[in-house]
Amino acid sequence: QVQLVESGGGLVQPGGSLRLSCAASNIVFNIHTMGWHRQVPGKERGLVAAIGNGGITDYTNSVRGRFIVSRDNAKEMVYLQMNNLKPEDTAVYYCYAHNILSGQNYWGQGTQVTVTS
Repeated sequence: QVQLVESGGGLVQPGGSLRLSCAASNIVFNIHTMGWHRQVPGKERGLVAAIGNGGITDYTNSVRGRFIVSRDNAKEMVYLQMNNLKPEDTAVYYCYAHNILSGQNYWGQGTQVTVTS
């Protein structure tokens, strides 16, 4: 059974930084695009950042230049470095894995990020 376990969420002031981590298990890591989505109550879950096995990245416009997604294929980890956080970044952040061969998606349980003064 595929497992994605997030860590690193919390409470931070505007302008601060957080680093989210996601540990994957029972997965063929190098055939999965990895990344992060986020969701606030009443809204759909949306893409924050994604990274392919070759390192190509994609970001939603609102975080471009502030967030950095990375992966460690040897450790089967994916990270999201979040800088210059804003109150509108407040959300539950979900790690996800997309199998590029089958199209199947897997999700972590989510970690809360709250940006407030």
